[in-house]
Amino acid sequence: MSSFLYRLGQLAARRRWRTVVIWVAAVFLIFAAGSALGGKLADDFNLPDSESQRAYDLLAERYPSASGTSALIVFHSTSGALEEQADTVGSTLDAIAGQPHVVSVTNPLETEGAVSADGSIGYAQVAYDVSAVDLGTEPYTELESAVEGARSPDLEAEIGGEYASWGSQPEPGSSELVGLLAAMIILLIAFGSVVAMGLPIGTAVIGLTTGTGLILIVSAFTSVPEFSTILSSMIGLGVGIDYALFIVTRYRQNLQAGMEPLHAIGLATATAGQAVVFAGITVAIALLGLWISGIAFVGMMATAAAIVVLVAVVAAITLLPALLGFAGNAIDNLSIHRKRKHDETKPAKENMWLRWGREVEHRPWRYFVGAVLVLLVLAVPLFSMKLGFPDDGTAPTSETRRQAYDLLSEGFGPGFNGPLLLAVEIDDPAALQGLEGLNSAIAATEGVAAVTPPQPNEAGDAAIIQVFPTTSPQDQATTDLVRVLRDDTIPGATPEGAVVHVGGATATFIDLSDRITNALPWFIAAVVLLSFLLLMVVFRSVLVPLKAAVLNLLSIGAAYGVVVVIFQWGWGRSLLGIDQLIPIVSFVPMMMFAVLFGLSMDYEVFLLSRIREDYLKTGNNVESVVTGISTTARVITSAALIMIAVFLSFVTQPDPVAQMFGIGLAVAVLIDATIVRIVLVPATMVLLGDANWWLPGWLDRILPNMNLELADDPEAGEPEAEQEAPVPVG
Repeated sequence: MSSFLYRLGQLAARRRWRTVVIWVAAVFLIFAAGSALGGKLADDFNLPDSESQRAYDLLAERYPSASGTSALIVFHSTSGALEEQADTVGSTLDAIAGQPHVVSVTNPLETEGAVSADGSIGYAQVAYDVSAVDLGTEPYTELESAVEGARSPDLEAEIGGEYASWGSQPEPGSSELVGLLAAMIILLIAFGSVVAMGLPIGTAVIGLTTGTGLILIVSAFTSVPEFSTILSSMIGLGVGIDYALFIVTRYRQNLQAGMEPLHAIGLATATAGQAVVFAGITVAIALLGLWISGIAFVGMMATAAAIVVLVAVVAAITLLPALLGFAGNAIDNLSIHRKRKHDETKPAKENMWLRWGREVEHRPWRYFVGAVLVLLVLAVPLFSMKLGFPDDGTAPTSETRRQAYDLLSEGFGPGFNGPLLLAVEIDDPAALQGLEGLNSAIAATEGVAAVTPPQPNEAGDAAIIQVFPTTSPQDQATTDLVRVLRDDTIPGATPEGAVVHVGGATATFIDLSDRITNALPWFIAAVVLLSFLLLMVVFRSVLVPLKAAVLNLLSIGAAYGVVVVIFQWGWGRSLLGIDQLIPIVSFVPMMMFAVLFGLSMDYEVFLLSRIREDYLKTGNNVESVVTGISTTARVITSAALIMIAVFLSFVTQPDPVAQMFGIGLAVAVLIDATIVRIVLVPATMVLLGDANWWLPGWLDRILPNMNLELADDPEAGEPEAEQEAPVPVG
C-alpha cells in the first residue's frame, strides 16, 4: 500500500489543478443530486420486535386517528378560576380545530379531569392525523400563532406534548464556525505559518462538505436522523483537520531533511498517509459496528458519521497532496514569527518531548501506576450510570414546552407528562366489555395516578387506554411501573379475545434503553476484537494491540465517568445552562464508544508507526520509544487540542445530546492524548521491552502483510505521468 500511496500523492501533486477541479465539481454534483432526489433528514425511533413498537403498529393499522402525533395546550389562569377565561379558551381552541391535519380538539372546561383541583390549570388535547415527522414545522408555527393570541396578563397559554417536543426544538447554533476558528488558532501556533495552517483547514472543510452532501443523498432512500448532521460535523471536522495535520507535519519534516517537494509529498502520503488510511478505516469500522445494536436510527447515525470519516481519508490522500503541490517549498511562508534554526517537530537533544521520553524511560513503574490510578478514579462514576432520554422537563425554562411541563406537573402531578398509551387489540367483540376489569386492575397498581376509560375505534377491533403514573418519565419508579404492568397486571387482567401492548413515548424510551443495554457488551466485544486483529496485522505483534485495547477501554471508561458526573450528578451543569439532572441518553454511550475507540486509534497508529519504524532500523526498543515520543508528541498534542476545541464548540448547542457528545468526546481525547498516549503507552512499552514485538511464527505466516513502513525503493514501478507544471519552490 505504501508504494501505491506514494504514487497517488505524487500524481495528485503533478495534476494538482485537475485534482482540485474534480473535488470542487464533486461537491456541486453531490449536493445537486441530493436536492434532486429530495433527500430529507427525519427522526424515526422505530424499534422492531419491541412492545412499544407493536403498540404503535397496531394503532397505525386499526386506529389511524390515534396513531398520529398530539399536542397539549395548557392554560393557567393567574387571577382566579380558569372558567373566568372560558371565552378566550373556547375561541382559541376553535381556531386550532380548523388548522390543517387537526382531527380533534378537547376543551378542558368540557372534559372531565382536565382541570386541576384548584381550578386554575387546564389542558386541551390536540390530535393530528399523521406523525410529527410527516407534519413538519409549518403546522406547529400555526399552532404557536393561535396560542400566542390567547396570552394575556390574566391567562398563560403554553404548548406541550409530543408535537411540542419535536416542533419547538431550537435551531442548532453555528458550532462548526467556532470549532474552525479555534482550530485555525491552534494550527497557526503549531506551524507558525498561515500557508501551513490553511491546508488542513481547507482539506477538512471540503471533505466535510462532500460528506454532508453524500448523507443528503442517502437520506433520499432511507430515514437518516436529524442529529446525524451535528454528530457528523463534530467528527468530520475533528478527523479531517487531524488527518491533514499528520500529513502536512510529515511533509514539512521531509522538506527540512533536504527532499525535493515532489518526493516529500509522495513520502508523506505513503507514511503518514498510510497511517491516516488505517486510522480512518478503523474509525469507520467501529462506527458501522453500531448496526449490531439492531436499532436502525442508531445504525444510520453511525453510517452518516462513517461516511464523513471515509471522505476525510480520501481528501487527505488526494486533495491535500494537490494543495501541497501548490505550496511546494512555500509551505512556511507568511510566518507569524522569526524563522527558527530547527523545527521542534524533529527530535533534538533539547527537545522537551525527548526529555520527557527519557523521564518515563527511567521511572516506568511510577508513571504506569499513577496513570492507571487516575483513569480508574475518573471511571468510578460509570458504575452509577443511568440510561434514559431527556424530556421537556430538562428543556430551558424559557421554552414553552418546559413551561407547559411545569404547569402540568403543578396541576396534575409529575407523571402526567409521561402517560403510557395502552393499545388494545380486540379479536372478540365480547372482550370490549371485559376491559373495565383491566382498568380497575391497572388503577389499583402501585404507582398509577389515573387511568382513562377505554376508547374503542369505530370498527370495535381496537381501543386505547391512557395510564398516568405518579412519577415523572425520568424516574426509576416509572420504569419499574412499566415492567410491572407488562409482566404482572396486564397479563392477569386482560379478558380473552384481547391483547394489550404498552406503548407511548415513555415506554418507547424504556425499550430503547433496554435494547441498548443488552447490545452494548456484544458491540464492545466485537469492536475491541476487530481492532485487536487489525492492529496485530499492521504491527506484527500480540502485546501491542492487546495493550491498545485495554488502555482504550480505560480512557473511554474515564470519559463515561466525567459525563455521568456532569449530567447525571449535576456537577457544573449550570455552566451549560441545564436546570435539571439529565440521565445519560441511552444511545450516547454506544455512539461514544464507537467514535472514541476509533479516534484513539489515530494517535495509537501515528505514535506506534514511528516507534516501529525506528525499532526496525535500530532493534533498540527503549530508544525507539523515546524517539517515537519525541517525534510525534508535539503533533499529537496539536491534533488533540484541535479535536478538543472542535468537540467543545458543540457544547454551545441547545441540545443536551450534542452537549453530552461534545463534553464526552473532548474529555476522552484529552485523556487519550495525555495520560494514555504520552504516559501509559511509553511506560508499558518500556516495561515490556522487546516482548512488545513478539509474534508466534505460525501466526506471522498466516497473517496478511500490511506494514506501515515505506518500501526501500518507493519510486520503483512508478507510472509515467505528464507533469502539468513544476512544483513551486518557494
